[in-house]
Amino acid sequence: MALGGTAPPRGSVAAAAANLRRRRTGGGPAGGASNTMLQFYTDDAPGLKISPNVVLVMSIGFIAFVAILHVMGKLYFVRREA
Repeated sequence: MALGGTAPPRGSVAAAAANLRRRRTGGGPAGGASNTMLQFYTDDAPGLKISPNVVLVMSIGFIAFVAILHVMGKLYFVRREA
């Protein structure tokens, strides 16, 4: 705010400086939330460390295995009449 309690005219240097000040000081909670989320992707995170390529290959292999089981079930399904 400028002297006298009024906002500086839009587009002026003073308005740009005030806007920049607001951007630098704001965003406190968002920075803390992103900091906790980044802890899952550090080397210090507990648990099994698997590369994304291994996860991709394992999931595609599982999908292929289930598809093969479905095909085998359709081919070898024999109705037995009582």
